[in-house]
Amino acid sequence: MTESNDVNDTSANATPADAGLPDAGPAAGLASSDPVEAAPGEGAATTDPSRDATKDPEDWVTGAEAMTGPQRSYLGTLAREAGEQLPDDLTKAEASEHIDRLQQKTGRGA
Repeated sequence: MTESNDVNDTSANATPADAGLPDAGPAAGLASSDPVEAAPGEGAATTDPSRDATKDPEDWVTGAEAMTGPQRSYLGTLAREAGEQLPDDLTKAEASEHIDRLQQKTGRGA
């Protein structure tokens, strides 16, 4: 047999660059259980409102659509516990706002 000088050589010493792939960096060889520290501002939990992904329900693209089945069910549970009755024709945004309010009132959730 002769040695292969083929570009597609998959020898044990090949690097990602040898295969035409970008270098994945130093974390590429880490197992998922290995601790990795996030650089400042990367992946760390933050309370910076400018970086918060939570949108006001009034700004939801689908906020004017009818509430979902799960919203209706959970809202019904919360309303019963709070001793309130709510209309059946709420929008997604309205239901979300009532859920937040009733969670506070009943002590459920956040």
